[in-house]
Amino acid sequence: MATAAKELKAQARSGVGKGAARALRREGLIPAVIYGDKKAPLPIAISYNEAMKSIYAGGFLSHVITLDVGGEKHRVIPRDYQLDVVKDKALHVDFLRIGKGSKINVQVPVHFVNELESPGIKRGGVLNIVHHTLDLTVDADNIPEQIIIDLTGLDVGQSVHISSIKLPAGASDHSHETDLTIATIVAPSGLRAEEAAEGEAKA
Repeated sequence: MATAAKELKAQARSGVGKGAARALRREGLIPAVIYGDKKAPLPIAISYNEAMKSIYAGGFLSHVITLDVGGEKHRVIPRDYQLDVVKDKALHVDFLRIGKGSKINVQVPVHFVNELESPGIKRGGVLNIVHHTLDLTVDADNIPEQIIIDLTGLDVGQSVHISSIKLPAGASDHSHETDLTIATIVAPSGLRAEEAAEGEAKA
């Protein structure tokens, strides 16, 4: 389940605009903003190195963070970030405040287990992953690190739908798709050709 919230140091900022942003970046900082929870937006600056480390560690947009802004703690979750399209460097981060008892929408990665217990994969079938993450509404204090999907018993042509997996307590599907297909077991080309030949022979 969710790990303890990471804490990052931040500082309030007053300057806005491109000039102020460039000045921050020269100091090893990047501009950011905290918004939401029916409070006024708070412009801040955070360490460039810490931001990049968090972004490339994975799961940046699905982990609650505690921002220490001059001694005042803010529970937030990153909602968006901008990267320089050429240099691939962070330019700006948006943080959403997390109020007590809040529910939020997050992308949670899926992890497949027991592939060797799938008859379809044993026959040479291929696991075709349709969705690597699930769009879920969850309790902010109980964000799952991943959703485990058991492939035991899955044969060629069968699919895993979101209705067939057990979501964590308090979590629900936010995809707005009817019984979202997460993955399917696809027949390999050799098996498809064999089945097609058998069908032609019977015909």
